[in-house]
Amino acid sequence: MTCFDRRDLGLLLLRLGTGGVLAAHGAQKLFGWFGGGGLAGTGMAMAAMGYVPGKQSALAAGLAEAGGGTLLALGLATPAAGASAAGAMAGAMAGAMAVHLPNGFFASEGGFEHAASLGLTAAGLAVSGPGRISLDHLLGHTVDRGWMVPAALGVTAAATLAVVGARTTRVRRAAEGEQTTLLDE
Repeated sequence: MTCFDRRDLGLLLLRLGTGGVLAAHGAQKLFGWFGGGGLAGTGMAMAAMGYVPGKQSALAAGLAEAGGGTLLALGLATPAAGASAAGAMAGAMAGAMAVHLPNGFFASEGGFEHAASLGLTAAGLAVSGPGRISLDHLLGHTVDRGWMVPAALGVTAAATLAVVGARTTRVRRAAEGEQTTLLDE
């Protein structure tokens, strides 16, 4: 019989809490649940922040959040789940910082605190593993191998940098175009 310790219970609580919040956040984007905008509304908001095409960006973010969050809560494929959720939150922080940076860090003032907390917790869970109260443990860690942690985080970091970099370039070019237009008038 396997004996669970405080660490396993703590990881379970972190996974359930963080995974549940991420899954609900993704469901807002994908389905419009919990007061969310669904793909259409979220797509328009993402396009306004420079994530173009907006609807496809909303779909990718929603899948990373809902899928990663659900897998984190279950403790299944934890490296990939944590990495995908962390990547989605990094993208959210980049967009939020561009829109909300004047508001500062704290969510109460419209800052990016919430996305930062979720992203760091998801990345921490990817690194630490799910604990013994998890599907990964039950399945013999077949999709939770040590080599998967750097691979998942590395691939996610590269993809996130590419998406955020393209967004930054697009926003900068649009701003330069606006300045040129204003100077031409």
